[in-house]
Amino acid sequence: MTATPQSISQKILGLRLVSGETVGDHLLQHLLDGKDVLALLPTGGGKSVCFQMVPTLCMEGICVVVSMSLIALMKDQVENLKKKGINAIALHSGMHFSQIDTALDNCVYGDVKFLYLSPERLRTEIVQVRLQKMKVCLIAVDEAHCISQWGYDFRPPYLEIANIRELLPDVPVMALTATATPKVVEDIQEKLLFKQKSVVRKSFSRPNLSYLVLKESNVKGRLLRILERTPGSAVIYVRNRRRTREISNFLETQNVSSTFYHAGLSFDERQARQQDWIQDRTRVMVATNAFGMGIDKPDVRLVVHLGFPDNLESYFQEAGRAGRDGKDAFCVALINNAAINELRKKYESEFPTRDRIKEVYYALGSYLQLAEGSGLDEWFDFDLAAFCDRYNWKPKEIMSAISFLEKADHLMVSANSDPRSTTKILVNSKTLYELELRNPKVGKLIKVLLRSYGRLFEEYIAINEKLLAKRAGYSLKQVDAILQKLHSLEVLDYKPATGLPKVSFVGGRMRKQDIHISKAIYEERIKLIRERIASAIHFVETDKVCRSQMLLKYFGESDSKHCGKCDVCRGLSKLEEVEVDSNIIKSEISSETAIDELIQKLKDHPEKAVLKAVQTLLDNNELIYHMNGKVSLP
Repeated sequence: MTATPQSISQKILGLRLVSGETVGDHLLQHLLDGKDVLALLPTGGGKSVCFQMVPTLCMEGICVVVSMSLIALMKDQVENLKKKGINAIALHSGMHFSQIDTALDNCVYGDVKFLYLSPERLRTEIVQVRLQKMKVCLIAVDEAHCISQWGYDFRPPYLEIANIRELLPDVPVMALTATATPKVVEDIQEKLLFKQKSVVRKSFSRPNLSYLVLKESNVKGRLLRILERTPGSAVIYVRNRRRTREISNFLETQNVSSTFYHAGLSFDERQARQQDWIQDRTRVMVATNAFGMGIDKPDVRLVVHLGFPDNLESYFQEAGRAGRDGKDAFCVALINNAAINELRKKYESEFPTRDRIKEVYYALGSYLQLAEGSGLDEWFDFDLAAFCDRYNWKPKEIMSAISFLEKADHLMVSANSDPRSTTKILVNSKTLYELELRNPKVGKLIKVLLRSYGRLFEEYIAINEKLLAKRAGYSLKQVDAILQKLHSLEVLDYKPATGLPKVSFVGGRMRKQDIHISKAIYEERIKLIRERIASAIHFVETDKVCRSQMLLKYFGESDSKHCGKCDVCRGLSKLEEVEVDSNIIKSEISSETAIDELIQKLKDHPEKAVLKAVQTLLDNNELIYHMNGKVSLP
């Protein structure tokens, strides 16, 4: 399909609207000229989809999008493209081999414009063989910081994207990321074998956001006051699942509409709560960092962190979900000494030793009942809680060990399995009809299944067992039993959803003596982690540098100006317009009085509020400043 000049103009206009004329024009021109380009798009809001879509529609062929997005999000992107009349397909860890085979055939012989897949899937032989048969016009690498060993979320499978360039030597690469330091920007281009370095960027500056770090011992009380003074939709990030429920319940008792969200909830629960918040039926979402990816709610007026992430990349992404409509919004970190101490000791106490990492790898293979050398290219459901219970290990330590094994390219982890069950009918319609006649109870469910879903004979379809049970008048247990029976008879291929993460052993399960954890790599990873934690601690502890300037400098923008909005720039938070009565100040000054002495006398008032009041009195000539640094009444 070749785009007409008019349609190309419309698409370029669309790209300009979301990116700015300079960024959009430069990006598009680079790709149309067949050049590689790295696009830094820090503001989020689904722009990466538009940056992938517009150039692809201006080119002939299919765009291969390499993404580590959650399965549900990847499917949503595909569905949104289909609603626009653009054919798209996603490959993910929840699919059967036959599903993947059919999907790739459609990409080779059909009119598919977008193929979404993970870097793990990209490295498989079946994908690499079929890619060479496709007319690929563009390789888009989303979350491109994952390819850099200096990136905060390094993923070894991303390194193999460069191998695809040998199969498709003339296809340009577009890398996209929302968070990249200067070192990571250079590394991305090097690892993706850019023929010529080229970066198109928008500033990381968010001038409508006020970044505020507030030291507070009474966190709940301060949070309530902030919510009272800041109307509109809000997100509150906390560091663990238990805390989400605790804070949400507290807000509900204070008549603040609230719900909570974490990865331990069922898919249906997460979807329902997310929609209630998006549709403003719930004002406040209290969540772990599992919440936010792929959500574009433009009118969020407040993002609060109770505690702080262990790296500024995560903080910038989470805080950046505020004010995407361009209107003023607040990003508040409520910090106490306990939160800072937690950051300091996070990896001192929880990061596992090299021996423990090896032990976890081998125990995982035993837990999944895999023989040594088996498991190649297979994915397995992984219940972290049950695994830790079996071996009496702490979940945080095991999560760290598994994360290291993933970064060392021994394991692949899919953080979120397909939240929906899928099925496909394997027999012809005549055989199915005969089965219906022989077994009326089974036949009734088959009829409901066929009425509820189309294309079951052609492809795997996501199904809802609760809906089928309701329409058939059966219990959920009966529906599951019938589907399992039909699966065992090979009438249909039924894959029930588990809601569990999946793991895969790279190259199959290794023998115990072959498990190697490089000391150099291990120490380098710890060093990087500590450097990021140090940057996060510096951000929340300093009160001498503009918050926005600190963030921008971290991401390579060293010439930014003071924002004039953060707690450092203003001296006092706009959210906490605390004022000290000028008469109180005057009453404490009997003769020449040192500023420190005045602050001590008024210790029940915030120090910055006292200083602001003194400055106002000086400006109005109601106080006299002496060269010895003291003040007095006129």
